[in-house]
Amino acid sequence: MKPKVLIALNATWNLVNFRAGLIRCMMEAGYEVLAVAPFDEHVTRLAELGCSYLPLAMENKGTSPTRDMQLLWRFWCLLRRERPHVFLGYTVKPNVYGSLAAHALGIPVINNIAGLGAVFIKPSFLTRLVKMLYRAALLRSSKVFFQNEDDRQMFVESGLVSPSVTDRLPGSGVDLGQFALAPLPASQQPDVRFLLIARMLWDKGVGEYVEAARLVRQRHPNAQFGLLGFLDVQNPAAIPRERVYEWVAEGVVQYLGTADDVRPHIAEADCVVLPSYREGVPRTLLEAAAMGRPIITTDAVGCRDAVDDGLTGYLCRARDAADLAVTMERMIALSAENRAQMGLRGREKMEREFDERVVIEKYLQAIGEIIARR
Repeated sequence: MKPKVLIALNATWNLVNFRAGLIRCMMEAGYEVLAVAPFDEHVTRLAELGCSYLPLAMENKGTSPTRDMQLLWRFWCLLRRERPHVFLGYTVKPNVYGSLAAHALGIPVINNIAGLGAVFIKPSFLTRLVKMLYRAALLRSSKVFFQNEDDRQMFVESGLVSPSVTDRLPGSGVDLGQFALAPLPASQQPDVRFLLIARMLWDKGVGEYVEAARLVRQRHPNAQFGLLGFLDVQNPAAIPRERVYEWVAEGVVQYLGTADDVRPHIAEADCVVLPSYREGVPRTLLEAAAMGRPIITTDAVGCRDAVDDGLTGYLCRARDAADLAVTMERMIALSAENRAQMGLRGREKMEREFDERVVIEKYLQAIGEIIARR
């Protein structure tokens, strides 16, 4: 009988886009993989991976104690029925309530803290509550992976996790074969095509990106600014659909919708931008750099890990549209050849530091150690 690994996230889209490589490799290593997430239209893509899928209703951004206790109960019932050998938790609610249920049933837990989100950007009573929940959820975890050193240190120094069970991953890694080096787009225009790939949230820096685009277009009217990502996100920081349409009508940005495969969009861009306030390590920037695109991001937790300032892209100040605009103009001022060289150095950085195989090997090692002890 194959050892059973249950992996839980807040969205099936998240599973197929960010964890497909890990799921495949766990199955190749001889594990039965159960994938748990709320049902959405990406379930068919998950089935193509060959793992089992178990739907679990989850209100990702709600703060109702009653609904959260219901989620804890649903996790407990599911885990009691399936009895996996290992529980892998990602995103806040699976990490908290899935881990608490697993610990209660004696199921070993591996957590991944992939960025701390809006709750930690604006400290509040909710921040204190979430820290209390994390402390309880991580108390007996076998391994807790972090995607950047800032988050790991904060959790350790706050007493939320024992340093002995922590380890750092290079973000979620990037599949260097899938995201292959691509030449910069041929263009007769002197200006640059910028692209932001993210959910349409204020704390991703989308507002600053749009304001910076206004400023840049005053001097470089041919510069283009694309937005690619989900609207109508269940999140307090969600940007209303109407606001995005107003920006498009103004002519300052193009909204490109969503895409299961972002590679064609990256290939058409000269530079990928993410002015986020805080991240784990942004997967979209890793994918863009792997394809040889220079990147611009903020000198903020997680974001700065993805770029060598001045070599593979540029850092700018968070929450500062004027500084972002100046940084974009620095990118425009480069020759196409210099931008290409910057992109090549970004590819080399991904090969050196962010290969997805490093992430997968750490997971397989942690799972193997748990299985060997059982």
